[in-house]
Amino acid sequence: MGNRTEQSAPEHVAIIMDGNGRWAQARGKPRLFGHHAGARRVREIVESCPDLGVKYLTIFAFSTENWKRTQTEVSGLMKLFKRYLMSETKELVSSGVCVRFIGDRIKLDETLVALMDDLELLTCNNDKVHLTIALNYGGRDEVARATKRLAREVAAGRIDPEDVDDETLARFLDTYVLPDPDLVIRTSGEARISNFLLWQSAYAEYKFIDTLWPDFTRDEFASVLANYSTRERRYGAVPG
Repeated sequence: MGNRTEQSAPEHVAIIMDGNGRWAQARGKPRLFGHHAGARRVREIVESCPDLGVKYLTIFAFSTENWKRTQTEVSGLMKLFKRYLMSETKELVSSGVCVRFIGDRIKLDETLVALMDDLELLTCNNDKVHLTIALNYGGRDEVARATKRLAREVAAGRIDPEDVDDETLARFLDTYVLPDPDLVIRTSGEARISNFLLWQSAYAEYKFIDTLWPDFTRDEFASVLANYSTRERRYGAVPG
């Protein structure tokens, strides 16, 4: 990859959607009220992608660490995910959105997994926007699962250990069909990556913003993308 001083819009944007709970609490509402508001915001951001030049959008919906939250919140989130998938399927299909899910599905409810499978199948031929939803996802967990799959291939003699490199491992990641993210955005003022796309974001640009996710509008999204276009990405090389 060579130097470039002028960026077009990022092809792949990943978002850590943080701040739903604080948004709700600031309004005297339960945290789940904020999660519902955040889910509505997802639609606006997805719909804005084609006009803003974003082909791939990956959103962090539920992490492997989120199981530590209260049972009430976790149960409410799982119900919200089911409701979102059922209510948004028709719109996603008709809008040309291809939906994928990444993460470990083992701990998820069978009904939710069935909805996920159905949505992936119904939208698999769409190509206007590629929406990837990280659900029960953690970057370290993903790499561990990928390493296990790779180890099985090596043990079976299908891959020579001497041929294993970073590209080999990448083929076993959940995101193997996606380009690496160009830009990672985190809302709510926190400056952490929270175990999100650790491998894939090695050379991504990061933008941490104070806005809570339910308040993150299309206009602010456009502003962040415009800021990205001014950055020089060098991928380890010296300035041109």
